[in-house]
Amino acid sequence: MKLVQNNPEGRAGPSGATDLAAYALRLYIAGQTPKCRAATINIKTICETYLAGNYKLEVIDLVDNPALAASDQIVAIPTLVRTQPLPVRRIIGDLGNTERVLAQLDLVPRPA
Repeated sequence: MKLVQNNPEGRAGPSGATDLAAYALRLYIAGQTPKCRAATINIKTICETYLAGNYKLEVIDLVDNPALAASDQIVAIPTLVRTQPLPVRRIIGDLGNTERVLAQLDLVPRPA
């Protein structure tokens, strides 16, 4: 499991909280398949572009830890799970359609 946390200075998120990231995401992959690699790159790009400083991303490789799939009821890979803010959201696929991912995560793109 890899953890990418982008809130190094404890910056305040939208709610004013400084200790925890505003968005908690888990990306479930299985090895280094092309779709899993693409999903990892795509979600990191989306996080850095739209959530910089306000996210925690865990990349969980089910090849190494297959039992972890049960906790979030993972039935397909790659799957992104947003655990915070509630409600929990799941997105299956390589996350290549940024607009779709943003909509499903209830994110509003930053103004240019």
